[in-house]
Amino acid sequence: MGDCQTVLELLKHTDHETQKRALVAKVDGKLVDLKGCVPEGAPVQFLTFDDPEGRAVYRHTAAHVLAQAVKRIYPEAKLGIGPAIEDGFYYDFKVDKPFSPEDLAAIEEEMKRIVKEDLPIERMEVSREEARRIFSQRGEPFKLELISELPEGEPISCYKQGEYVDLCVGPHLPSTSRLKAFKLLSVAGAYWRGDEKNEMLQRIYGTAFETQTQLDGYLFKLEEAKRRDHRRLGRELDLFSMHEEGGPGLVYWHPNGGLIRQLIEDFWRAEHRKRGYDIVFSPHIAKLDLWKTSGHWDWYKENMYSPMKIDEVDYLLKPMNCPFHILMYKTQTRSYRDLPMRWAELGTVYRYERSGVLHGLLRVRGFTQDDAHLFCRPDQLKAEIEGVLDLADYMLKSFGFKEYTLMLSVRDPMNKKKYIGNDQVWEMAENALKEALQAKGLPYVVGEGEAKFYGPAIDITIKDALGRGWQGPTIQVDFNLPERFDLTYMGEDGHLHRPVMIHRTVLGSMERFLGCLIEHYAGAFPVWLSPVQAVVIPVADRHYDYAEELGERLKCAGIRAQVDTRNEKVSFKIRDAEVKKIPYMLVVGDREMNSGSAAVRKRAVGDTGSKPTDEIIGEIKREAALPSSH
Repeated sequence: MGDCQTVLELLKHTDHETQKRALVAKVDGKLVDLKGCVPEGAPVQFLTFDDPEGRAVYRHTAAHVLAQAVKRIYPEAKLGIGPAIEDGFYYDFKVDKPFSPEDLAAIEEEMKRIVKEDLPIERMEVSREEARRIFSQRGEPFKLELISELPEGEPISCYKQGEYVDLCVGPHLPSTSRLKAFKLLSVAGAYWRGDEKNEMLQRIYGTAFETQTQLDGYLFKLEEAKRRDHRRLGRELDLFSMHEEGGPGLVYWHPNGGLIRQLIEDFWRAEHRKRGYDIVFSPHIAKLDLWKTSGHWDWYKENMYSPMKIDEVDYLLKPMNCPFHILMYKTQTRSYRDLPMRWAELGTVYRYERSGVLHGLLRVRGFTQDDAHLFCRPDQLKAEIEGVLDLADYMLKSFGFKEYTLMLSVRDPMNKKKYIGNDQVWEMAENALKEALQAKGLPYVVGEGEAKFYGPAIDITIKDALGRGWQGPTIQVDFNLPERFDLTYMGEDGHLHRPVMIHRTVLGSMERFLGCLIEHYAGAFPVWLSPVQAVVIPVADRHYDYAEELGERLKCAGIRAQVDTRNEKVSFKIRDAEVKKIPYMLVVGDREMNSGSAAVRKRAVGDTGSKPTDEIIGEIKREAALPSSH
């Protein structure tokens, strides 16, 4: 230590804000504890909670405090691992019985005591033998297993705070008192090291923030996310259901959900026709050999259903629509004048997903892609990509998604065996996508290793009302499938040339998009998408005929309306309409019947007064108008 000083000593020479907020340092590019050593002349960067690496260190320290609290209350608990994760942390334990909500509350209180104790957190480097001795004495079999897999001859690091010692590479905060705001959230079962052949452990999840205000905001967001959960709203609004007896991951659309889906699909088809697309349809199964030619059987087999025998020939449920569109392309000799050809299909595909990852509409086994394939000449490629970017932007904004991020998904340069095609083809495809993004002036990040096996892509993540990201549109450039299927067009020079293929969706799958849409709007869809746009509520029996007459006028005007003639109080009917998130509630009594009007209540607004029926119809029609690209 004589030839270097600690990070803390250097920190004393910084401004007050840095001294107050610094959590960890990056010394010569490597993360180091604030108590760590800085070689002379090495560059030092102080990281705070604003930095992703700083947040990870903060939350990893919280995981250690959690483990210490559990060991204090349950000395026989065996320690697993406890990493920081996005928005929080967890720690795995082997215990005799699962943790209850009351247990989590007691553990959290013990964590607060540990923070108050202001225990110094010390890094220790020990030999393999010393590490084994420490964790053998403490009866920690999972730590001993991890130690046995560490490289021979390298020092092993542990971290100590009070009586608690953990095997860990670090870094950590300098003391437990640096934790300011944390909350334990839930507990779940988790197999040791994620292997279902191993023991089942108890995983406690938590989160931690720099301030209580930040924590409170995050907890509010969690509660709001629960309120918006599309699975719960799907039941309450009678949109869809899923049935284990029919098979997991398969969606059954009820009339309300089916109507919303039809509205989206009709809007989708109309907009595509405006932009020069033709609508096509393709089968749900095809011979296995087709998927061998496309490469899916070799590169995507684990996500495909098993073959079925038909007339002694193997067939597969389609996981993609692209080979079908390719076969249609090959039915004629195409000219350079025919290109670009834009073929769109709302095609239902089937992909095998492990049952453990299925999640409502967001992760299913059968779903409908808003798919399209564009066949074009190389000189048309950039303009076609730009056209798809314009269409994706328009479609997302039409449904109320104003923010999104873009990632250019390219090959992993260190593992090219995962992809078909040669370097030249991949470079052409990646450059075409990059040039289109730059021409549109769109900011993007590069995701190495995120490309599909047959080509790079622009992947768009949409942000919902809570700022959460959802997988949305994707645009893939493919030189490989045209080669594998020997696609050609007759060029102006009289010779055959190879077209380029663009695979794209502008919403993603209909199922995932609708799940996102439900949560974005918390089920309160804009008027043009609401299954019921208005409900007429008569005050008493004598108002039924007038209510029915108004209901018919609304329907004749193209408004989706219902008349609630149930023998219930008006207040009950209004509350029921609000629960169903109907945009307009039109209450009619004696005054309204005599004046040809209705008392209008708007969703999330309340009573807006009595208005003539013609005025009401005009207002609803204006609000229910479809988005327009012109």
